[in-house]
Order: sequence, then structure tokens, then C-alpha cells
Amino acid sequence: MNIVRKDIDQNNAILTLQIEKNDYAERVEKTLRDYRKKANIPGFRPGMVPVGLIKKMYGKAVAAEEINKMISDELYKYIRENNINMLGEPLPNETEQKELDLNSDETLEFVFDLGIAPEFEVELNKKDKVKYYQIAVSDEMIENQIKSYTGRYGKYVQEDTVEEKDMVKGSLLEMANGKVNEDGIKVKDAVLTPAYIKDEAVKAQFTGAKKGDTITFNPATALVDAAEISSLLKISKDEAKEITADFSMTIDGITRYHEAEVNQELFDKVYGEGVVTSEEDFKARIKANIEQTLAADSDYKFGIDAREVVLAKFDGLTFPDAFLKRWVKTTNENLTDETLEADYPKMIADLKWQLIKDKIAKANDIKIENADVEAYAEKITRAQFAQYGMVGIDDEIVQNYAKDMLKKEDTLKSIIEKVAEEKVFEVIKNTVKLDTKEVSVEDFNKMFEN
Repeated sequence: MNIVRKDIDQNNAILTLQIEKNDYAERVEKTLRDYRKKANIPGFRPGMVPVGLIKKMYGKAVAAEEINKMISDELYKYIRENNINMLGEPLPNETEQKELDLNSDETLEFVFDLGIAPEFEVELNKKDKVKYYQIAVSDEMIENQIKSYTGRYGKYVQEDTVEEKDMVKGSLLEMANGKVNEDGIKVKDAVLTPAYIKDEAVKAQFTGAKKGDTITFNPATALVDAAEISSLLKISKDEAKEITADFSMTIDGITRYHEAEVNQELFDKVYGEGVVTSEEDFKARIKANIEQTLAADSDYKFGIDAREVVLAKFDGLTFPDAFLKRWVKTTNENLTDETLEADYPKMIADLKWQLIKDKIAKANDIKIENADVEAYAEKITRAQFAQYGMVGIDDEIVQNYAKDMLKKEDTLKSIIEKVAEEKVFEVIKNTVKLDTKEVSVEDFNKMFEN
């Protein structure tokens, strides 16, 4: 076999592979012998089918298959051994490829187009400036987080007098002509909250009422919504739409939610027993947690800005555009020319960024260890818990969640890519000059509105 490379320009090349019959004949014969051992053809015992018949039946297909395997193996071996930084996959040449005849051609010639990545080096220094937005933690943010904790770790208490946000539980009886309708609707454990009552007069009847009091009202005017009436009276929505009667409710219980006090009990529930022992430490810990979350947001924005700055340094890079568009269409049969043309600039920007990241990673000997992947998965897990106000979770619980996360192949691949990108951004951050600016969270969020 012989391979010849012809460079069209710095981004395009043609590889011509010449294969002689002797190159693949032995492989074809071996495969046909294997076919003969396994062939099940009527009139012949297994393994006794004449070789000539096997060749007649399968020879051409086997030859084509073995030639394809050889082409693929030799093509990629040549690319690897010659350190060709190929983009996409080799494509059959559309103009120089001749028709082939396996029966008569002693020499088979296959012509492939190659797309080649541009040659460049990434050199960053303190002359390269990237903005870094440090988000300030305000007292309001700390107080809001404390309020979130006091609300989450509060408790329900039975009360004697109704307030607007209380849950009032009691027995509901349908009325008729000022008396209980014995054939009417009866609900033993009805529950309502005055805050949801639309009729202000009815709301006033409940507010200030005491356990044991009986209040008469009309659900149709008090609640209006059929779904709410249905839930209160435990009937269907269609039946609820027909309700016009008054109901009496005798209050059996009044339940009020009390937010937790800011004390040692709350500290222990949030961060674990004895970890925080004063309100000052509590606020400091909350601030640190918020700063950690905001730092991740700042790093995210830095990544966007750093990518733009670095990409701008390589505006002059050229790519095998025609080849890449052809390759993309080959791998995406449903892609229209219009969509391809519209999306192509972003595709090139993503490709360019990937090449730049690879250069930085190689130059700085960046490696992704299992410990890096596990640590990132645990970071994601803790962030997910934190969204629900769950901080101070035991390490073992976090690690188990993270391990389950990494069992999913797509998730594992995504995390590996994220870890690699984080390490590249860390190199950039330590190499360029950071134009650090402190901003409020409101101003920071405005940057993402457009």
C-alpha cells in the first residue's frame, strides 16, 4: 500500500491511497475460509461447501469489506504517525476519485479530502486584560438568608385565637332557612385559611374568632373559585359550581406557623451541632456561603469574558470552510443549507475555542484526575442541596449522591469537560491581568438581561 499527500493550502489536503490486490488478497482468503466453516447451504454438509461457490456467493462483498477496513486502518495510522491535526473526518474526494472495479483493477486508488486545523500558539500575558466582577454581599442578602432559615426551621403551634394566616380546622354543616340541613353536606375536618378568603366581611368574621366559635358564611361568595370550594367541601368542581347555601363552621383547632428564633437550636439545625455558637458566627458563616456561591457566578462571567478576549486574539485563523460544511452536512442529514449557513459562525467560534483550550491544556500539562471529577460532582451536589437551604450536609451523604451522579455516562462526560475547562480558565486567570470591579448582585444580574 502506498499513501501520497498533496497539500492544497494550509487547511486542505488530499490523501491518495493505492492498494494492490496482494495487499488484501490474503485477508479476503482468510475471511472466506471462515465463511466456509460456518456456511449453512442446502445440499452441503457444514464446512464442506466448495471454496469456488463461497467465492462466487460472498467474494465481492468480503473483498469490499476487507478493503474498507484496510483503508480505515491505514488512513488513520498515517494521520496519527504524521501528526496531522485533522478536523472532522476524512471525506471521499468528489472530483478526483475514479470508478473502481474489484474484478479487473490490479491497483485500487482511493482519494480522500482532509480538513486541517490552523497552526498557532497561544501566548497570554499581563498585557491581556479581562474583567472580573466581584459581587458584594450586602447586609440585606444575609438577613434574607437568615429569614429563609427561620422560616424553614419553624414549627406549627396550636393557638386560641385566629389570625389571618392561620389554618382553621372545624366541622362544616350546610344550612337551610337558618337551620342545619340534615340532608345537606357535612364535612368533619374542613380546613381553611382566612388569608385566602376573598370576601372581606367573611374574613373579618374568622379573624379574632376563638376555638369553639361557630361562624356562618357562604362559600360561594367567600371563596369564589370552584376549585377552592371543591377542596373545602370535599365535593367535585361541577358540584361546587352549584353551591349557593350558607354553611356553619365550628372551630375545632387553630394552627399557626411560628418561625424559628435565631438561637443555638437554629444554628445546630442549619450547620450541625456545635459548629456555630453565636449569632455573629452564624452571620459570618452565612456570608461566607453566599460569597462562595457568588464567586461561582463571578467565575462564570469571567469565563464568558475571557473566552471573548482570547478568541479576539485569533481572528485571523483560517479554517477549511467548504470541507467543514460538507462534513457537517454528511453527519447531519436533516440539516438544511440555510440552517448551516446561519449556524456556521458559531460553530467556527466553538471549534476555535476548543483548539485554544487544547493548546493551553497541553502547554500547561493539564490533567484530569479522578479526584478532580469527584470533587466537581460533590461541588454540584452541595450547590443543589444549598438551593433548598440544606447546608452542612454530612460528607458521606454528599459523596454518595455524587457517586450516583457519576454513574450516568452523559453526566460523567459533561463533568470531565467542565473540569478541564475550569482548569484552563484558572490558567488564564493566573496569566492575564484581572480588571477587578466590585458590583452589586443587582448590577451583576443586569449583565445577563440582554
